[in-house]
Amino acid sequence: MNGAPHQNTRLKFAAMVAVYFTGTFNDNFCRQSVMLIAVAAGIAKLQSYITVFFTLPFIIFAAYAGYLADRCSKRSVVIGTKLVSVAAYILGAVGLYLMSWPIIMITVFILGAQSTIFSPAIYGSIPELYPSDYVTTANGVITVVSNAAILLGIAGAGFVLDFKGDFNGVPLGDCLVAVSGLCIAFITFVISFFVPRFPAASRKVRFQGPWESVVVLAQTRRDPLLANSVFNKAFFWFAGYLQILIIIPLGLTQFGFTMTMTSVLVVIEFLGIAVGSFLAPIVAKGPRWYRVLVPASFIMAASMSVVALVPYLPVSLQKAVFVSALAILGVAGGVFSVPVTSFVQVRPAPDFKGRMIAASNLADFVGILLSGVVFYIFDWLHILPTNCFAIEAIIIIAAIGWMLTKSPKGSDNA
Repeated sequence: MNGAPHQNTRLKFAAMVAVYFTGTFNDNFCRQSVMLIAVAAGIAKLQSYITVFFTLPFIIFAAYAGYLADRCSKRSVVIGTKLVSVAAYILGAVGLYLMSWPIIMITVFILGAQSTIFSPAIYGSIPELYPSDYVTTANGVITVVSNAAILLGIAGAGFVLDFKGDFNGVPLGDCLVAVSGLCIAFITFVISFFVPRFPAASRKVRFQGPWESVVVLAQTRRDPLLANSVFNKAFFWFAGYLQILIIIPLGLTQFGFTMTMTSVLVVIEFLGIAVGSFLAPIVAKGPRWYRVLVPASFIMAASMSVVALVPYLPVSLQKAVFVSALAILGVAGGVFSVPVTSFVQVRPAPDFKGRMIAASNLADFVGILLSGVVFYIFDWLHILPTNCFAIEAIIIIAAIGWMLTKSPKGSDNA
């Protein structure tokens, strides 16, 4: 199949996009809500705990996720994960009503586990639905939709939590978060039944144990461009998630913004990522697509440096410069992330894609886990959020140096 997909394929893809959108929206809406609640209560370090509890399942269960995606029908895996999600949101509603952080942390862990299993199944379906020359375009659509869901979820969290009043002594905003999360989880479960059915990639796949993803990552050394793509994809998640963790105290404590405005700051960056995702298939075409990575990284580092300088600017300029820098940072991030994600999906053999995607997810969430650790250190050292952006800019510059030494010298077709 070459060129634009026919109508039946579009409908199948629309179902995949819909289940991805509602699930992503809900996860980010609820996770942003509990992080805002924690920071507003003066316990910003709980952001690190939430990050760790959500990330650990991706590390623990990554190999199982890859095995299921290759061994079972991906549609069945998607439906199963969304059923687990409904149960998790019931537990989460109880935790928010009682304001029990242990229950909330358990809920976050379960949501991380279902996301771990879900991701290889849904992403592994894209190359089965489309030819390889259309996968980057499909990924661009998924990324745009995903980021729209993320930004709407994040913005919605601040908006809902700013509602005044209470219900049986519990803040009204907290109650609305609990009810909304449960309702959206059920809607996502219903939509999952419309995801297209594909046969298992291989019934002969054998599970090699929980360390299989580590072995798969080690095997990427045989393919330097794939190995570099996996690393760059993981680094993008580390840098991006660290920014989210920094922006919340930056808005609520350093600048004294409302929860809604603080969430909008994150939304601005994600809008930029959406724009960058549209641009990525245009600027990262051809066998040397990887040449966009270093320029995009330079722009990200420069934008972070500008954010760090905002407190030293005249007050009349601060908001405009702040918003512009975050938007440009997002655009560069979108241009950076889409081509490496596409390459990781297209490069492996058909019966190896699920395990490769799961292994790449493992690397991504090691990066996210590290972002939680780094933020905990920032909070422990009482570093101003804007100064944290300056430190992250230095980290990006160091990564650029690594990329320059590892860049392929010739062409390499995806």
